[in-house]
Amino acid sequence: MFGDLAVPGLAPRDVTVYLPPDFRKGQRAPLLIALDGQTMPAWRLGPALAGLAADGSFEAPVVLAVPASAERVDEYGAAGILDYSGRGRLAARFQNYLTYALLPAVRTRYGVGLAPARTGIFGASMGGLCALDTAWRQPETFGFAGVFSGALWWRTDNTSPTTQQASRIMHRRVREAARKPALRLWFQAGTADETADRDGNGVIDAIQDTTELIDEFVAIGFRRGDDLAYTETPGGEHNERTWGGALPDFLRWALPRR
Repeated sequence: MFGDLAVPGLAPRDVTVYLPPDFRKGQRAPLLIALDGQTMPAWRLGPALAGLAADGSFEAPVVLAVPASAERVDEYGAAGILDYSGRGRLAARFQNYLTYALLPAVRTRYGVGLAPARTGIFGASMGGLCALDTAWRQPETFGFAGVFSGALWWRTDNTSPTTQQASRIMHRRVREAARKPALRLWFQAGTADETADRDGNGVIDAIQDTTELIDEFVAIGFRRGDDLAYTETPGGEHNERTWGGALPDFLRWALPRR
């Protein structure tokens, strides 16, 4: 579905749509984009949505599972800033596809609303980086994002541990922000996400990059436990099983029943 949305320079893709139970066109429902949509069966997204809808613990969204293309690394980078090896050249184009092509098409077809507070995006690894960067750059469209094991190491200089740390793109973007955008952000990292520890401080990079980015958000006015959440998964690995296990917690946080 929606595979006919031609965007110059991007590969076409078929988007899988998950609708709430008994959904009717025009029904007031949140809208949620899932990146790496081809992996959502391994996340058990469908059962998670059904289970939470059945127990009434969240407001069931329309979910758009957007599959990655063969150019995933270039599409899922940080828009407008290439990494140290020149990757990310399609990031701005891909984010614009989500915002200006896919979302309007879905809203026309299903009649769901436009409110940013009810529009979110999530992903894992590079998809987590893309979800965060998309929401960060376009808070007038997205009101919340979920970042599972985010590739928050994404950087412009790879010459030494010091420059690797200092040139992390999302950390710099937040640090240089003129103001706090109206966003709610949820982060997850697992204690077995990886073994790399670039500065030798005993904390794996996946956790350090996440917690240090959260510190940057706090410094510009985000509030822990309110518009900023972090869950650390003991034994959590860099795979769909771990991310799927954390998914219901994200969904409850993102779309609580009011």
